[in-house]
Amino acid sequence: MPNPTAAMLVIGDEILSGRTRDSNMYFLAGELNKLGVDLKEVRVVSDEADAIVAAVTDLSNGYDHVFTSGGIGPTHDDITADCIARAFGAAIDVRADAHAILEEHYAKTGAELNEARLRMARIPDGATLIDNPVSRAPGFTLNNVHVMAGVPAVFQAMVATVLATLAGGQPLLSQTLRVDRGEGEIAAILSALAEKYSDLSIGCYPFQINGAFGANVVVRGTEGARLDAAMTELARDLGL
Repeated sequence: MPNPTAAMLVIGDEILSGRTRDSNMYFLAGELNKLGVDLKEVRVVSDEADAIVAAVTDLSNGYDHVFTSGGIGPTHDDITADCIARAFGAAIDVRADAHAILEEHYAKTGAELNEARLRMARIPDGATLIDNPVSRAPGFTLNNVHVMAGVPAVFQAMVATVLATLAGGQPLLSQTLRVDRGEGEIAAILSALAEKYSDLSIGCYPFQINGAFGANVVVRGTEGARLDAAMTELARDLGL
């Protein structure tokens, strides 16, 4: 049975402008691999409602799970929650359970739960809250879309909450062989190996160190015995 599939939608002008470097994709990919959920696509969109709605709709229809990051804070440009509601035709408003979480949090910190902060309690109808142990403002899941903050520490905590509720498949395993030859010298061998082991993913990632060319060959799959066989054959064919 194939593994569940996933996509990630990164939302924010700060990513597209180069002002902020996204680290959430790297983290999510690693965690999904451990669970046995195959991350198939990542998109980055601006803080434009139509773009977000279109991307959410497309990815939700194409994959088992969609993970979003960014745009659920207290400022005017945090429009992700509204866009998710629009994508699924759901009403959205301040919800009592989310309001209670924020009220308790700000009472403890002594800060005011003002109108801007209350925006973070606006949750689409039918959504399930995602716990945020870091800053308390919750994310949410609606249908197969998991909506989370963009701040890495908060995103990572929310991912842990979500993944604990999901059924996975077979974790993705990988083995790497460093080859101190250029890609052109080993391409034919890799092509033959990929054809023979069509159930595995075989990637070639070149590097250059002190003017010398080489490549890291990475073999990925879900069955350890198949990886072992492929790597043994590769080393033999390369004379290593």
